Amino acid sequence: MTEQEEQELRETLAKLKEEHRDLDHAIYALEALPRPDHLQIQRLKKKKLQLRDRIQEIEDILLPDIIA
Repeated sequence: MTEQEEQELRETLAKLKEEHRDLDHAIYALEALPRPDHLQIQRLKKKKLQLRDRIQEIEDILLPDIIA
């Protein structure tokens, strides 16, 4: 992997982590409402899980497990 590719992955990773945190805040805010929209909360949680999976994929590329 070239340095440029690694840098691009790190930038993507940072954006995904920020989006993941934003979804966390949005879910928390929706759950705090007197009458929360459960369908919207479910959708956000699903998207958050998808982001988490993508974050994990990128982290695995950047920091592979090397068995000695």
